[in-house]
Amino acid sequence: MPVIAFGTGSKWKGQDVTDYVIQALETGFSHIDTAQWYGTEDSVGRALRDSALDRSELYITTKWSGRTSIPVAIRNSLDQLGLKQVDLYLIHNPAVVTDIVKDWRQFEKIKETGLSKSIGVSNFDLVQLQELLKFARIKPAVNQILFHPYNYEENKELLEYSARHGIITEAYSSLQPITRYPGGPVDKPVQAAAKRLNATPTQVLLSWVRSKGVAIVTTSSTKEHLEEYLAVADLPPLTAEEIAAIDEAGAKGPPGIVSTTFTVMKRNLHRNRYILVPALLFQLLCFVYIAAMRR
Repeated sequence: MPVIAFGTGSKWKGQDVTDYVIQALETGFSHIDTAQWYGTEDSVGRALRDSALDRSELYITTKWSGRTSIPVAIRNSLDQLGLKQVDLYLIHNPAVVTDIVKDWRQFEKIKETGLSKSIGVSNFDLVQLQELLKFARIKPAVNQILFHPYNYEENKELLEYSARHGIITEAYSSLQPITRYPGGPVDKPVQAAAKRLNATPTQVLLSWVRSKGVAIVTTSSTKEHLEEYLAVADLPPLTAEEIAAIDEAGAKGPPGIVSTTFTVMKRNLHRNRYILVPALLFQLLCFVYIAAMRR
């Protein structure tokens, strides 16, 4: 399985992602991640048909999200993707499972009949994964989870258990220290490593994820960001000290909502200062004018 995938969920849900998937493939991505829930399988299929890549050069993941029965879901997914087989088929979330034994048996049948090369799960915690392995004839190949420095400590045992059983952990939303929790404890060690490597904080975070033996699902609408993600493979590895510093900072937890909001406001103010500052000055002048007219 390619260690980095282009994701078509989150902000893309229900949208036509044809052009974005084609751009990702042309930039160098070969692993495309979608799901029944995302509503993007049809446009992913169009992109695959429009690309110049052979099927053997592609790795396609999709997920059963509980919207239909499992047999109906896999057939619909294959039809929309225009494929006879996907590379990886996941249970999207344990919340959609009503009978894990029955559902996993259907997943095993999907692999045995060749509709998917591999099967796995997503968003399973340690207890749920342990329960699954008690009866699984075919072990899940992958567990795709929310993973970043701020939740590493709570997932550490899950990662270790998965590794012992040959289950690949795949991460989504690994850039949350930048996108959701800016200004937190992780920023300092990430920026220090970025300076040493002449890399971006984004690249350092993705490199940190890889240092944990975890694969990555990420996304962007811009070619520059996609190239930035792929360039992580060419960076020197983080040092043990840098990894430990990020681990320790992440264990402190993300910044509080007030701190995060202030950081985001400050960043947005800087980005939009040529629009916001004149607008604020105009509002101030209007206020002064109205006050003067009322005298």
